Amino acid sequence: MKKKGRPWHFYLVALLILVFTFTAFFGIHSTYGDITTVYVKGAEDIRFGIDIRGGVDVTFMPDGEYDATEEQMAAAEEVIKKRLVSLNITDSEVYVDNNKDRIIVRFPWKEGEAEFNPEQAIQEIGATAKLEFRKGTSTEGELVLEGKDIKAASPAYGPLKDKNQNEYYIHLELEKEGTEKFAQATSELASSGGVISIWMDGELLSSPRVNTAITDGVASISGNFTSDKVVSMANQINSGALPFALSAESYSTISPTLGSRSLEAMVLAGIIAFVLVAVYMILNYRLVGAVASLALLGQCAATIAAISGYFGVFNSFTLTLPGIAGIILAIGMGVDANVITAERIKEELKTGKTLDGALNSGFSRGLAPIIDGNVTVIIVAVVLMAAFGPTDSVLAKVFTPVFGWFGAATAGTIYSFGYTLLMGVILNFVFGVAATRIMLRGISRIKAFRNPVFYGGGKNANS
Repeated sequence: MKKKGRPWHFYLVALLILVFTFTAFFGIHSTYGDITTVYVKGAEDIRFGIDIRGGVDVTFMPDGEYDATEEQMAAAEEVIKKRLVSLNITDSEVYVDNNKDRIIVRFPWKEGEAEFNPEQAIQEIGATAKLEFRKGTSTEGELVLEGKDIKAASPAYGPLKDKNQNEYYIHLELEKEGTEKFAQATSELASSGGVISIWMDGELLSSPRVNTAITDGVASISGNFTSDKVVSMANQINSGALPFALSAESYSTISPTLGSRSLEAMVLAGIIAFVLVAVYMILNYRLVGAVASLALLGQCAATIAAISGYFGVFNSFTLTLPGIAGIILAIGMGVDANVITAERIKEELKTGKTLDGALNSGFSRGLAPIIDGNVTVIIVAVVLMAAFGPTDSVLAKVFTPVFGWFGAATAGTIYSFGYTLLMGVILNFVFGVAATRIMLRGISRIKAFRNPVFYGGGKNANS
């Protein structure tokens, strides 16, 4: 059975791509006075690596007169590394000086930052993150749960029990022992309507009243949080509590290794390259090339969205120079996929097939080589992310029998390359394959565009 599209298919997909591209690059936000609320993150919300935008060098030390042991310093180093990765800061370095009880951390500027504030760095990276659930509303109340009882924490948005309005909160999954302790405590307090208070580093987050026993091992933390706050707190909980409080002894700025104008130059080069590729595609493949260029624009926008943290509950991924190389390579794969499809359609038209027949044959014949090329690149990207990514990630655990022999060796810049390459190639299937085909089938049903000449055929080709 021949597959035929509808004209509105083209208009709808093209409109969605254009709207998505605009929001992905420019974001959606509102400003009221000095307060800016970000609804959708854009390209300006990307956290660029030290090589592109520069960063900071901070020396942390135990707060007060605390004398840390080597084991505690090693534990603090591991917690800080986990927090950096959970914040999607892949371009970072952490060093420990056990002789002086110092931890030196190098990481890129946060998106939108013009000046470095050491207090913000402490809050983002160096918070103790000691989580406690206690009976009553006092820090002296009986301890119910602590950080080690938490299996996983994740930011969430929606209505909580006994509340009719949506809000940001932290969703917690408890370990087996934590589930048992929480079930016992809530069963005791439910009959009297008691309270369990939730504390982070001695600060009261919320004190919900217990109405029913909670035995499913799921809990939540609420408290008029913002999206950034729940993301930060969830990351701190997942990375674990520091063995001691930190303070910033000193800090300094790091200049970008590529120069201050490197980002503008790369953006301009990217725009020029895209325009030249689009012109080439249109001149060689006519209407098919124009549709492919539109799909390629959608792929670029989706890649930016995957890096910027398009939605508020996700952090921006740190984009380094190798990460940009991954984007460029993925875009090249997208162009290749559209070239294969366009050439197949031209060949079918030259054999005398009708336009609909040429489109069907061209799509089916071009799919196999596109899949082969993209799958091999996906395998390479996954292996790179497993070898050079966080040691507690899903990919790292899968490949532990292979890379576990070499120990923990995270190289953020290579991980960034693997991530952008993987995202770009996956999005190539969405835009370079699916979206392109839907738009071509749709536009081919428009009477004004039924002439095979528009698709690379000769004047005598059948329509």
